[in-house]
Amino acid sequence: MKVLFVCVGNSARSQMAEAIFNKIAGKKEAQSAGTQPADKVSSKAIAVMREIGIDISMRKPKLLTREMVEKTEKIITMGCLDSASCPLFLLEDKSKLEDWKIEDPRDKPIEKVREIRDEIKRRVEGLAGEEKQGTIA
Repeated sequence: MKVLFVCVGNSARSQMAEAIFNKIAGKKEAQSAGTQPADKVSSKAIAVMREIGIDISMRKPKLLTREMVEKTEKIITMGCLDSASCPLFLLEDKSKLEDWKIEDPRDKPIEKVREIRDEIKRRVEGLAGEEKQGTIA
């Protein structure tokens, strides 16, 4: 299953989700993008991911494109559906769209970023488990 994780900046939440999913899946089945990509991945996201053995320090935020959406079977947004920055093409096929409404870690203390990472990890593990059981197309 190809999964696309989307948030506004593609600097923390979606980057963490992509890396966790690809580690669990054992192959590059997930990618991430942002509706308004930041200049770089959040240093706090890099730090909390290192704590669980995943290095995202070399990753770069990417702009969400229509092509990414079209080539994906499942799209998980981290809360950007409520944002004015959400492009309409993201909403064209709502059957493959799910919004997790994960809190934005920007400007949060490292302890809160850890909590957000753990919530993302829990949800990604659930998603990967559904895939293995065949409940996700």
